[in-house]
Amino acid sequence: MFDALFLEQADQMAKLVSLPDDALPAEEVTVRVHWSGLNYKDALAMTGRGPVVRSWPMVPGIDFAGVVERSASPDFSVGQEVMLNGWGVGEKHWGGFAQKACVPGAWLLPLPHGLSGQQAMALGTAGFTAMLSVQALVREGVEPAHGPVLVTGATGGVGSVAVMLLAQMGYEVVAVTGRLEEQAYLHQLGATEVLARSHFEMPSRPLEKARWAGAVDVVGGQVLASVCASMKQQGVVAACGLAGGMDFPATVAPFILRGVTLVGIDSVMCPQAVRRQAWARLAEQVNKTLLAGMTRVIPLADVPVVATELLDGKVRGRVVVEVR
Repeated sequence: MFDALFLEQADQMAKLVSLPDDALPAEEVTVRVHWSGLNYKDALAMTGRGPVVRSWPMVPGIDFAGVVERSASPDFSVGQEVMLNGWGVGEKHWGGFAQKACVPGAWLLPLPHGLSGQQAMALGTAGFTAMLSVQALVREGVEPAHGPVLVTGATGGVGSVAVMLLAQMGYEVVAVTGRLEEQAYLHQLGATEVLARSHFEMPSRPLEKARWAGAVDVVGGQVLASVCASMKQQGVVAACGLAGGMDFPATVAPFILRGVTLVGIDSVMCPQAVRRQAWARLAEQVNKTLLAGMTRVIPLADVPVVATELLDGKVRGRVVVEVR
């Protein structure tokens, strides 16, 4: 038997239950889960506020870290420390909010050298998405000398890690948040300036004053449209979230008059080679002291309550779930 948060239908909150081992999906590798992370998508699934879950019943949790308990994969051996994020886990396939998970070997990664399981989940899908976004800006030619880089949703998991990474790489980082009381926290992560989200929530003109060389946007909606309108010539925006909505009320003006590039970030089906590189970079570059300071650890039983707090904008940084 193992403990798990179990979702039976869309209009119910997940419940903590004990399940038999034979309830697990029949896949190559069984992992004894030690740690997971609470992400925005997890909170939507847990509360039923978004159509995240595609198959019922479901064990949510889109990432986890633990130790291989059984393996029919040539790539992983019993006792090996592993991790997973994405691949539809917690959406179409039972996920990490359980003491055991059974998944294809092709979805797993060895735990990155230099990270503990807890640290990997302190980063989790949020940190991985932040790294993909930062790498996109670098790949598209955004350099520190080109000007400030904007990060929206900066007190959340993706935003917090993005601010930290960009600041460490020498960029001038401007953080956008709906929680101005968290300015000290954002400055500690490396932000040089903090702006109110309300500045970006009003409909913008096709082109606003050119201010940002790059941007990481986790909000979407009108905020993303306003960010695009205020990019500098040849500016780059990495779009990786939809906390503010899926619509995009923008014009083509920034793209054809300023040469702005809008890059979409997909952390779910990202190829393994890209995953390995991004996680290796995270292990090398992340400031583990700052990471610990932005992380809250909770037991599995507390996930439903904290998921609601996250969606209500009451959680900053990252939430790690101790599953074992």
